[in-house]
Amino acid sequence: MTFLSQGSQRNTNFLSSRSLRLCGELIKMDKQQSPEYAKMSQATAISLGLVRGRMYRGAVNRCVNLLAHYPEGCSANCAYCGLAKKRPGTYHDKSFIHVPWPVFPMGQIINAINNAPSYVKRTCISMITNGKCRLATLEMTRRLKDETALPISILIAPTILHEDDLTEMKESGADKIGVAIDLATPELFDKYRGKGVSGPHKWEKYWEIMETALDIFGHPNVGAHLMVGMGETEEQMVSIMNRLWQMGVVNHLFSFFAEENSRLADRPQPPWPAYLRIQLARYIIEENLGSNQDMSFDQAGRIIDFGLAPDLLASIISCGKAFMTGGCLGPDGQVACNRPFGNCLPEVKQWNYPYPPNKEELNLIGQNIFNIADFLISNQNIW
Repeated sequence: MTFLSQGSQRNTNFLSSRSLRLCGELIKMDKQQSPEYAKMSQATAISLGLVRGRMYRGAVNRCVNLLAHYPEGCSANCAYCGLAKKRPGTYHDKSFIHVPWPVFPMGQIINAINNAPSYVKRTCISMITNGKCRLATLEMTRRLKDETALPISILIAPTILHEDDLTEMKESGADKIGVAIDLATPELFDKYRGKGVSGPHKWEKYWEIMETALDIFGHPNVGAHLMVGMGETEEQMVSIMNRLWQMGVVNHLFSFFAEENSRLADRPQPPWPAYLRIQLARYIIEENLGSNQDMSFDQAGRIIDFGLAPDLLASIISCGKAFMTGGCLGPDGQVACNRPFGNCLPEVKQWNYPYPPNKEELNLIGQNIFNIADFLISNQNIW
């Protein structure tokens, strides 16, 4: 027979009650899954008044960014993603784009949307690669369409989708579709999303689904996410942006920004001047002012001439719009998915400005955009 002292008995009781509480919390977390629950970006939660906080320079998040949620998480293993299956931590607690994504019931989310500030113009549901996500996304889209007034985008998970799913998404109420191609070449895609990380994604499948989305949703209602800084050249990124635009797909640019404890945690961001040049190239392409064929590149694939007259190039740079976040538009025709500080820390030097750059920021852009290592592009004199 084993005897316990009173102190030991109290410790045992304490541990038992603590274990029960933990078990209860885990059971509760297991029940929190889409379509009844969704994760929400921290910036969205601030904008909707669900958490307290302020953002640099008074930035506001114009889109309700939601993320499908399941306790088991995403089955993909993309090397740069905070939600990667093999990144340490539970899916519930994993950060995404460097910030927490708290879980809320859909009823609370819908109520918050219906009481949102007037600057909130769109809702976006981001899918994950999980077999449950297809039907849950359709159900969430229907609820949002029936119970809120905001237009709805879906950032889809092509690996688990078929053509009929895209038709159902449109019928359920979505008006725009996003496809996170992310990488500029099939080799980089396979390295960081496919075989190179034991992941399920295939370059061909993503393009197939994107072309189907174009057939169903039409231009300009399909967008492609592209991430700069993954080993591609500027020429390769400009080439894929031009290809997508010619297809009818809008480019949404991101900069690589390492997630802690991910496979690429120690990888630096791309050079800021290189990202500015790619942003400017995207603007020129999508304003139909030129194409990749009109631009010139050096032997390292860096842009050395944009193919525009110096005065026109200077006016585009001084306007600042080229360097603002690109994303799905709201009913007002302005970018709704402006993702404040999703690419970098809040400061004067932004990889995607979520607001019009001010005079100080424009001057900084002008001083840096033509810098290439130890020499300057000939167009530097326009600034």
